[in-house]
Amino acid sequence: MGAAAAAQLAASKRAGTSHERGEIEALVKGYSDGTLGDDDLLPWLRAVMQSGLTLEETTSLTDAMARSGTMLDWRGVVGTIVDKHSTGGVGDAVSLIAVPLAAACGVKVAKLSGRGLGHTGGTLDKLERIPGLRTDLSVRDFKAQVGEVGCAIAGASDRLAPADKKMYALRHRTGTVASIPLIAASVLSKKIAGGAPTLVIDVKAGRSAFMEDVDSATRLAETIADVGAALGRSMHVLVTDMDVPLGASVGDVLELDEALDVLHGREGGRLYDVSTAVAQAMLAGPHAGRPEIESRAQATVRHALRDGTARLRLDAMVRAQGGDLEAFQRPGQPEMLLFADRSGVVAWIDGKTIAEAVIAAENAESGIAGVRLLRQIGETVREGEPLLGIYGAGTAAVTADRVREAVRITESAPQPGPLILARIHREPRA
Repeated sequence: MGAAAAAQLAASKRAGTSHERGEIEALVKGYSDGTLGDDDLLPWLRAVMQSGLTLEETTSLTDAMARSGTMLDWRGVVGTIVDKHSTGGVGDAVSLIAVPLAAACGVKVAKLSGRGLGHTGGTLDKLERIPGLRTDLSVRDFKAQVGEVGCAIAGASDRLAPADKKMYALRHRTGTVASIPLIAASVLSKKIAGGAPTLVIDVKAGRSAFMEDVDSATRLAETIADVGAALGRSMHVLVTDMDVPLGASVGDVLELDEALDVLHGREGGRLYDVSTAVAQAMLAGPHAGRPEIESRAQATVRHALRDGTARLRLDAMVRAQGGDLEAFQRPGQPEMLLFADRSGVVAWIDGKTIAEAVIAAENAESGIAGVRLLRQIGETVREGEPLLGIYGAGTAAVTADRVREAVRITESAPQPGPLILARIHREPRA
């Protein structure tokens, strides 16, 4: 496709006309191979922001982006292959728990992960805090480890959906990110290229997430589920609350440490609940929604945490990727505490402010940097009791100044809402 044809496609989209599959494929191919430049694609992106895409158009875009590079093939690997993705939030260490947990329960988890984006943390950044651990696995090593160990968490190769990487960089630079069809295509293209026939997607909703509005997050979740099913995948999409941080820790080292606590048998809390829900979705497969299957999956997941098999599976995965869990230095006491200036109930925790402060500290610190929440939403606190623990020998004071007003205390407890806001299941179209 040339520049003139791309301009015509943008004009037709502004006019509300739907594209043919071949037109979208030609647009993606032209941008991916350099025939079209940023200035050629940008008018089309802006037209999509204005007029949207139909489900069929979004499916064609996702497929074209996935096929712009290598497509993994899991034939020859015995077992049910599952991949998992989160749209990102604060204190979200779910993958570190759910991946080895689901693998301990019998599924093969081929987790392709990314780095932190904006104020949301990245699974690879957390995992690489384990000394020696590699996440830059070759496709061959990735597939072999999933087959032999049962799970792997690795960075997505540049050969997987390269059109998405190039297009997202342009969208980020030009403010053309907040489009549900474009977000859905970006999320799914890498997962479709990853080849797993079953996908579990955790769409975060709330003020500590990328998608702050619950209605928008639910529309995104439904679009992802429909597009994935149209492309032959068994789709399990959860919409989970991220109004406040999911776990009690913010910062790579602290979040990894908290995930290890859950894998060592610590039950309860929002992180535990979402992690087990995601693992259960991986196990349920095409039978999701059937009460007896869901009940069996729940029991299996909880047993794998209690008897230690999930922790052992993490150990095996870490060793296979060259890491040494015993060499991981678990954090001790914080450098500084912030105290409540009044008595009452914790009504609000500003996760975004805390995360931004922690990211700044991590960029400046060579060791541990982060914030630990010592009180959660709805818990009572007395004046002078500790609210936050600040880590980072060189940056604790600066971090404390940034997060001092991040916890709001009121006289009465807020009414807690549900943690799992929606569950959407779609099987491949016949």
